[in-house]
Amino acid sequence: MAKPRRGDSIEIAIDDLAFGGEGVGRVDGYVVFVRGGVPGDRLRVRLAEARSRFGRGVVESVVTPSPDRVEAPCGYFGRCGGCRLQHVAYPAQLAFKAKQVRDCLERIGGLGPFELRPILAAPEPYGYRNKMEFTITPGPVVGLHQADRYDVVVDVERCLLQSETMNAQLAELRRQIVARGLSVYDPVTEEGLLRFVALRAALGTGEAMANIVASTPDVAALAPLAERLRTRVPATASVVLTVNAKKAAVAAGSEEHLLLGRDHIREMLGGLTFQVSASSFFQTNTAQAERLFSLVEDACALDGSETIMDLFSGTGAISLLLARRCRHVYGVEVAPAAVADALRNARANGVENCTFLEGEVRHVLPALVRDGVRADVVVADPPRAGFHPKALAALAELAPPRLVYVSCNPATLARDLGALVARGYRLEWVRPVDMFPQTPHIEAVVRLTRSR
Repeated sequence: MAKPRRGDSIEIAIDDLAFGGEGVGRVDGYVVFVRGGVPGDRLRVRLAEARSRFGRGVVESVVTPSPDRVEAPCGYFGRCGGCRLQHVAYPAQLAFKAKQVRDCLERIGGLGPFELRPILAAPEPYGYRNKMEFTITPGPVVGLHQADRYDVVVDVERCLLQSETMNAQLAELRRQIVARGLSVYDPVTEEGLLRFVALRAALGTGEAMANIVASTPDVAALAPLAERLRTRVPATASVVLTVNAKKAAVAAGSEEHLLLGRDHIREMLGGLTFQVSASSFFQTNTAQAERLFSLVEDACALDGSETIMDLFSGTGAISLLLARRCRHVYGVEVAPAAVADALRNARANGVENCTFLEGEVRHVLPALVRDGVRADVVVADPPRAGFHPKALAALAELAPPRLVYVSCNPATLARDLGALVARGYRLEWVRPVDMFPQTPHIEAVVRLTRSR
């Protein structure tokens, strides 16, 4: 059979999911990726793209649905790019993510047999997010970007991934924008006030925050909105105005103005209190983060005498939780704001055996090694890019007896694990953790020990 061409309508069986969540099928060996396809589906697909080695198709009709296909509960599903797996039953999502981790470690890392422990499912597959960012465009539209189209925003009245408190804030903000006739920033003319709004809600304390990102520091125009928001949503403990006067379409800025309440909200995690400010990083799924950190703590196998290095320590959540069960923790983090948050959180919780160091791991870690600092356990939670080669080389030179790696990207995890095993580490076990149900993203916790 000739290779399918763009515009062809074909019938195809979906037998797998790709890393981005697209269904994967084959026609005489020719691979076709189908957004919205579920393993077990038989679909009628029109080819929108036909390259030499693969094509991409658009679903015309479902000939035979997969047993794992479910009705997506969100009315925006398929248009909004926020979550791509709502049409896949949750147990099947978990199986796909666990398989993704195993496939990456075997194929990219070249790792032999290892123990893949059962994936840790999220206790709540919906309503779990404690932070969401919404784009505001002329209309006004307050929503999320359309799938694969950053220039189009879908107006979202209620998001199923965030808490009901945040949905109440979203609804009131939209009402106030209209009622007060507030202008909206137009990227073409570079005129208008409102650009984004970032909402947060703390699971442990119930406190909520709204961070309004605007083009100018127009406190007079936005202060009444903040007051009305607290009246209608009493959980609102903080409303912040962040100024982004640049063309860059990001929900961050150069200055902050407090419109109402405190400049932070408080969250409880693992028995500790964390102050979360508008620009702070904090784990997006509080309930699952608590279980993830407990898993990390168990993997460290501490007896109280250890020195720990927490690489890519962020705002210090892991460092502070582990500090209760060890001699000392060194946290290394590149973002100055995150280091400031970590120091503030340490003081707030009375933790005195943590030292937080600002800088890139690839620079700070070799300096610590040269200064004779040693670690019994290293915990690493790098960004999606994984370790820089120089940082990985310094880690191998440090040679801690135990290493716990927390990853948000199975591909870079596999690469780094392959390098660590080659440098004398033994991969003991891997446990996937589903932090983000309804999306293709997957985290994993890995325990390695130094081979004698």
